[in-house]
Amino acid sequence: MTTHTEDFFQQVKEAKQRITEVSPAEARDKVVDGALLLDVRDEDKFELGHINGALNISRDTLETRIGKVAPDKHAPIVCYCGGGNRGALATDTLQQMGYSCVVSIQGGLKAYEADEET
Repeated sequence: MTTHTEDFFQQVKEAKQRITEVSPAEARDKVVDGALLLDVRDEDKFELGHINGALNISRDTLETRIGKVAPDKHAPIVCYCGGGNRGALATDTLQQMGYSCVVSIQGGLKAYEADEET
């Protein structure tokens, strides 16, 4: 399990003030309406399990790869990671790159899977 530093959590806290987080149900609706579902975890984590239909671009390669899969900066994108932290950072990065309709799943994959069980 990854142990995050205080600096990491501070970055996440700041990013979350600049982005929009959505519930798992809201994320499902956005995907049904055509949003790109983007899993920003590393490939090995993605291979262990992910949301059906998600595209995997790790946060480490996001800036160099996103333009190929999402050239329209106004198209909707839903980002997620395991617990919501890196998804928030990825959403913030995409916004800084000019993507205008990007959101993060609050609580990440864990919250999404827990919501499916209820």
